[in-house]
Amino acid sequence: MKIGELSKQTGISIRMLRYYEEQGLLHPMRTQSGYRNYTPNDVQTLARIQLLSAAGMTLNTILQFLPCIRGDRPIFEPCDELRTLLHREIKAVDEQTARLAESKAILSQFLEEIERD
Repeated sequence: MKIGELSKQTGISIRMLRYYEEQGLLHPMRTQSGYRNYTPNDVQTLARIQLLSAAGMTLNTILQFLPCIRGDRPIFEPCDELRTLLHREIKAVDEQTARLAESKAILSQFLEEIERD
């Protein structure tokens, strides 16, 4: 399928699909005339990218995860690199959660002070 059809099917803009290709996340085949030709595997890869992105991963991290996915579902091959990466991602989420909790506490304090007056 061509890039426009893939964009419609996945809801991902053509610009983003090209960006994913530039970043090494997608590897479409090319026709003799140079058009990108996407397969159902590319659709599956995009679903995985969206899943990992929804988990808060950067494209660089996603690039490291994609080769570890096996089968039709997002099941990962156990490997030391993946374990280390997951621990690092969880730590980053924990740190972000702590920062957000701190921000919430500060905002709540401001609100309490305003409502007291």
